[in-house]
Amino acid sequence: MNIILAQIEDASVIHNVMLQAFKEYEHATPPSSALSETIESIEQAMKKGEHAFIGFIDEQPVAMVRFTLSAQGIYFFRLSVIPEKQGQGLAKALIAEIEKFARTKGKTISECKVRMSVPRNIELYRSLGYVVTKEGKAENLNGFSLSVATMEKQLIN
Repeated sequence: MNIILAQIEDASVIHNVMLQAFKEYEHATPPSSALSETIESIEQAMKKGEHAFIGFIDEQPVAMVRFTLSAQGIYFFRLSVIPEKQGQGLAKALIAEIEKFARTKGKTISECKVRMSVPRNIELYRSLGYVVTKEGKAENLNGFSLSVATMEKQLIN
């Protein structure tokens, strides 16, 4: 997989990959707020400092992850792999890219939030060295409350 750092012009690609990946959560309780995002909302977020990586296979976008940087760390979210490419290590490759990028920026922590109702995602992050640092409720962009785990990994240069 070829991974690139996205530009604002790539918002439609980011949006398309995200919608394909999150479609499985449209009937979840509550449904994922990722499905309510628009190309314009992604463009606006990127103008305010959000970043994304997009993964391509044979020049076709198949995966992406969005992230922000803070003083000490990187926070990633909306990790997305299109359904027909899931289970092939693409999410792990994107997380490795996130961690490498964070280290080059002098960051020492990688963090994400995971729905407690999706244990396979918690296990994915655990397998990569992430630990649950907090469990609680969070409100998604649609105003629904859901149980989430905050997971972190210490990044060592």
